[in-house]
Amino acid sequence: MVVSVLEEMRIRSLGVIDDAVVELSPGFTAVTGETGAGKTMVVTSLGLLLGGRADPALVRIGAKAAVVEGRIVVADGSAAAVRAVEAGAELDEGALLISRTLSAEGRSRAHVGGRSAPVGLLAELADDLVAVHGQTDQQGLLRPARQREALDRYAGDAVAAPLAKYSGAYRRLRAVAAELEELTTRARERAQEAGLLRFGLDEVAAVEPLPGEDAELAAEAERLGHAESLASAAAVAHAALAGNPEDPEGVDATTLTGGAHRALEAVRAHDPALAALADRLGEVGILLADVAGELAGYADNLDADPLRLAAVEERRAALTALTRKYGEDIAAVLAWAEESAARLTELEGDDDRIAELTGERDALRAELGALAQALTDARTEAAERFAGAVTAELAELAMPHARVSFEIRQTPAADEDSGIEVGGRVVAYGPHGADEVELHLAPHPGAQPRPIAKGASGGELSRVMLAVEVVFAGSDPVPTYLFDEVDAGVGGKAAVEVGRRLARLAKSAQVVVVTHLPQVAAFADRHLVVEKTNDGSVTRSGVQAMTGEDRVRELSRMLAGQEDSELARAHAEELLAAARTGGAS
Repeated sequence: MVVSVLEEMRIRSLGVIDDAVVELSPGFTAVTGETGAGKTMVVTSLGLLLGGRADPALVRIGAKAAVVEGRIVVADGSAAAVRAVEAGAELDEGALLISRTLSAEGRSRAHVGGRSAPVGLLAELADDLVAVHGQTDQQGLLRPARQREALDRYAGDAVAAPLAKYSGAYRRLRAVAAELEELTTRARERAQEAGLLRFGLDEVAAVEPLPGEDAELAAEAERLGHAESLASAAAVAHAALAGNPEDPEGVDATTLTGGAHRALEAVRAHDPALAALADRLGEVGILLADVAGELAGYADNLDADPLRLAAVEERRAALTALTRKYGEDIAAVLAWAEESAARLTELEGDDDRIAELTGERDALRAELGALAQALTDARTEAAERFAGAVTAELAELAMPHARVSFEIRQTPAADEDSGIEVGGRVVAYGPHGADEVELHLAPHPGAQPRPIAKGASGGELSRVMLAVEVVFAGSDPVPTYLFDEVDAGVGGKAAVEVGRRLARLAKSAQVVVVTHLPQVAAFADRHLVVEKTNDGSVTRSGVQAMTGEDRVRELSRMLAGQEDSELARAHAEELLAAARTGGAS
């Protein structure tokens, strides 16, 4: 007997549930009751406990919050135990306590091992603790994508290893293709940009401007344009300071300053204040002499060449043409030229980049083709084993002549550029390879295998789903399985076989089944019934463990809708007896 993983759930104010305790045992537990009650009690609560979506509508009307608590036994060193401890949780004598609180306003809180935790942690733990399967999973199995996922899961590392390499190469190919597409589709725009930059750089290179040249030429042009007035002003100023040789009787500033200085020098010994003024006049005289000398040199050195002025104005016009297009001054023009040269180098390198990316794209497509072939080979080998195992399980589920098979095919690509070469053909591909996987069922001899979406009835689909899960239990087991009406559409002998097979599965795992079939419930080691009560204003639900006579009465109700029917009671006792003798066969 396996050790129970999920021991107990406590539920408060969830929908019609006011306060209930679901105690689960090792082995096979059946949950029955009025339509919908068992599902609400177990499936919805367990879904919340394992990180499912929190819907505030689940909170009981008038209650502030709904709370679900669970006690789960985890083995030392198990993935779930290690992950919980990493998150700061503490184990209680080998058990992990988990709780989820959902407020009426929609807020959700989770606690793991006495510590507050993100809801995402509950979902991580769920992967290693409980597998939940319901009617939606059956419908999901009709989709080829889910069938491929199921096959890949069964194949394990044989598919997972090449698929991981394929996924990495696929993502890189998508990135390379996107960059290549961007470069090629914008080639005309980039060529136009490069042409404009090249033209502008040629214009700047033809002029060869120098830093600060525009300011220097502006000053020179101003000076050359007013050379005559500048020379005349300099001559008048020089004459005022140093005198005019052609006017011997004229008075100049230098002569007057010298006379004043000599007058003070004669009496400076009598008053220090006057001596200081004499010194200052001496300095003024020296300064006037220096200025007069420079004015004489200025006039001699002044260039009034009209040819030079024309050359300066021509150069300034060339610089102005550049600043009008490429910057407010020559410094800005030179900065633009530097940036544009770098951009032109980048644009001119596109051809090299396109060639590089094209080579990488072709290499990646070849690599993807080889990896896709490896995936096809691994899936084909696993498909034979998987189909054989599911077929064997269907024989145990009252479908002895049914045959399950997989069709693995590839779709030809629209053209060579949109596909990869696999097995000598160019085929379409995607993030999971080039294979399209489809599960086929031949329910009886002589019937052609058809996709289960088209060839399986509701009851057959339920049994195929159960067979798949039983095969998974052997190849990739989890401690606890919850089946939500996985027996829908099954009845009679087939229902008995479903119950028997679930009982066998419970020998190696904890199995919880929400069912409305007495043939299935009879095989359970523990039978729980969800009951509703109504006091006229409030509806409440609770859970009761059925044993002995109570269990017979519940099975009678499920069989005939009458708890006291003698025929139903006899049939119920017969079912229980058959389950006790045949459940382990």
